[in-house]
Amino acid sequence: MATAMDWMPWSLLLFSLMYETSTFYVPGVAPINFHQNDPVEIKAVKLTSSRTQLPYEYYSLPFCQPSKITYKAENLGEVLRGDRIVNTPFQVLMNSEKKCEVLCSQSNKPVTLTVEQSRLVAERITEDYYVHLIADNLPVATRLELYSNRDSDDKKKEKDVQFEHGYRLGFTDVNKIYLHNHLSFILYYHREDMEEDQEHTYRVVRFEVIPQSIRLEDLKADEKSSCTLPEGTNSSPQEIDPTKENQLYFTYSVHWEESDIKWASRWDTYLTMSDVQIHWFSIINSVVVVFFLSGILSMIIIRTLRKDIANYNKEDDIVRGLGWGGMKLDGEGRRTPHLPRLLLSACPRWAWGWGWGWGPGDQPPCLSLPSLPPSTVVAMLGMLSPSSRGALMTTACFLFMFMGVFGGFSAGRLYRTLKGHRWKKGAFCTATLYPGVVFGICFVLNCFIWGKHSSGAVPFPTMVALLCMWFGISLPLVYLGYYFGFRKQPYDNPVRTNQIPRQIPEQRWYMNRFVGILMAGILPFGAMFIELFFIFSAIWENQFYYLFGFLFLVFIILVVSCSQISIVMVYFQLCAEDYRWWWRNFLVSGGSAFYVLVYAIFYFVNKLDIVEFIPSLLYFGYTALMVLSFWLLTGTIGFYAAYMFVRKIYAAVKID
Repeated sequence: MATAMDWMPWSLLLFSLMYETSTFYVPGVAPINFHQNDPVEIKAVKLTSSRTQLPYEYYSLPFCQPSKITYKAENLGEVLRGDRIVNTPFQVLMNSEKKCEVLCSQSNKPVTLTVEQSRLVAERITEDYYVHLIADNLPVATRLELYSNRDSDDKKKEKDVQFEHGYRLGFTDVNKIYLHNHLSFILYYHREDMEEDQEHTYRVVRFEVIPQSIRLEDLKADEKSSCTLPEGTNSSPQEIDPTKENQLYFTYSVHWEESDIKWASRWDTYLTMSDVQIHWFSIINSVVVVFFLSGILSMIIIRTLRKDIANYNKEDDIVRGLGWGGMKLDGEGRRTPHLPRLLLSACPRWAWGWGWGWGPGDQPPCLSLPSLPPSTVVAMLGMLSPSSRGALMTTACFLFMFMGVFGGFSAGRLYRTLKGHRWKKGAFCTATLYPGVVFGICFVLNCFIWGKHSSGAVPFPTMVALLCMWFGISLPLVYLGYYFGFRKQPYDNPVRTNQIPRQIPEQRWYMNRFVGILMAGILPFGAMFIELFFIFSAIWENQFYYLFGFLFLVFIILVVSCSQISIVMVYFQLCAEDYRWWWRNFLVSGGSAFYVLVYAIFYFVNKLDIVEFIPSLLYFGYTALMVLSFWLLTGTIGFYAAYMFVRKIYAAVKID
C-alpha cells in the first residue's frame, strides 16, 4: 500500500504545474501592444484563386518592393500550404491617418509595366486571383454588404455584412481588364486600460481593405509621395492592356477606428462567416438520425444474436453440424485471411493514427488525414490558434510519424495471431505502403506545380526533410513497435479451426461486394456529408474552417455508424456460411468513401469553375488521395469492430 508520503512529491509536482500554467501563452499567439505612432508592419502572404488552385507568392507580380525583401521563416505546415510571407513597402503607424500615399514613386513618375508584366497581371485578374495581406498576424478582409429583402422598400431592407478573405486583384468589364491599384486600409484597434501615469497601449483587432481602381490621369501626386484622390465617382478605373505597356500609380490610404472588440475575440469576424444555424441544424439532425438508427440496429442484432446462440447451445452434436451453427463450431470465421501482411499494412497505422488529428489547409493534407482526432481535439480545446499558420498541418504530420510505434505494435501482435512468421517484411510493408503511395502521387502532382512556378510546389529541401522524417523517424518506430508487438502473447482463439476449409454455398445477390459497399456507405456518409461541404469549401474555395468541435462530433458519429454497419454486414455473411469476412468487411466498411468520391465529382461540376488541365489534375489527384485515405480510415474502423464482434460471439459458444 502506498502511504501519504509516497504521494507527496507527485502532489507537489501537480500543484507546481498548475501554478505555472496560470501565465501560459500558446506560442505565436501572444498579443502585441502598440504605442502611438509605433510601426504596424503589413506583410504579404500569397495570391490564391479557386479557379486555378495554384497559389503564387506576392512578388510574382510587379508590385512595389521595399528596399530589402525579407521572407519570414516558415514552419512545415506553411510551406505545404504555399505561404511565402514577405515584407511590403506599406508604411503604417499605429493610430496615424494617411490620406493618400504613393508607393515606389521616383520623382513623381508613375510605374511602367512592360508588355510581359501587363500580360501576366491581366492573366491573374481574369483567373480571379485574390491578394492576401496580414497586419499583426491578422489577415486582411473585404467587407461585403448584402441586402436580404430585395423587393421591399429601401428603409425595410436588412443589411447583412459578410467578409471575404483578401481582396480581388482586379476585375473585368465588357472584355476590359482593370487593376485595383489603390488600397484603402481600415484598421481597428482596442485601447487597453492603463493607469493614469502610463501611456496608452493599443492592440489591432481587425484589418479591412477597400480596393479601388483609379486611372493615372485622376491621381495627382507630388514630390513627397503624397497624392490626392478624385472626389466622388467621377474617376475612371485603371485599365490594363495586355498588348502594350501600361503606366499607373500604386497608392494606399490608412484609416484607424477604435473598437470594443477585445484582442481575444478578434478572430470572430473571420470564423463566423458561415451560416451557424444551418450548421447546427445539420449536426443535430445527423446526431439524432444516426443514434436512433444505431439504437434500433443494436437492439435487433443483440436480440437476434442471443436467440441464435441460445438455440445453438441447446442443439445436439448432429444438429450442430448443419448450417450456421456448424460453421461456428468449426471456427471457420477465425480462418486466416488471404494476404494478411497487406491487410495489416492498411489497418494498423490507421487503427492508432486515425484516433489522433487532421485539419484542412489550402491544399488537401492527405498524409495527415490518418492523424485525424488528436489535432482536432487539440484545436477544439483552443490550443492551436488560427493565427499560428500551418501549426495544425505540422502537428498532424508529426503525429502521423510518431504514431508508427503504436501502428507497428498493433500490426505485430495481430500478425502473430494470424500465425505469421516474417515480421520484418510485415513491418516494412506497414511503414512504406500507404506513405509510399501518397508520396509518389504527390511527387507527380508537385512536378506539374513546379512547371507553373507556383508557391504551392513543395521545395526540394522540404521534400528531403519529409523523406528523412519518414525513413529516419517513422520507419524505425514502426519496426520498434512491430518487434514488441510480435513478441507479445497473440490473441487467443475461443474455438478451433479445421485444417480443411468448408465449402461455401452459393450466395444471394445482396451479398455481392459492390452491393454491400453501396448499402454500407449510405449511413456513414449521410451523417457527415454536410460537414464535408464545409471542409471542401475550406480546401478548395479559400475559406476558414475552425469548427473543430463539430468535426470531432461528426467523427464520433462516423465511428459509431461504421462500427454498427460493419457488425451487421459480418453477421449476415457468417449466417450465409461465408467465412471470408476479413477483406470483404474491410472493403464494405469503407463504402462511404465511394459516396465521398461521387460528392467530390458533383462539387467539381457544380461548385467550382475549373476549366484548365493542371488545376483539374490537381483536384482529382488530391481527391483520389483523400478518398483512398478515407476508405482506409473507415475500413479500419469497421475491421476492428467486426474483429472484436467475431471474437465475442465465438467466445459465447459452448464447446464440448
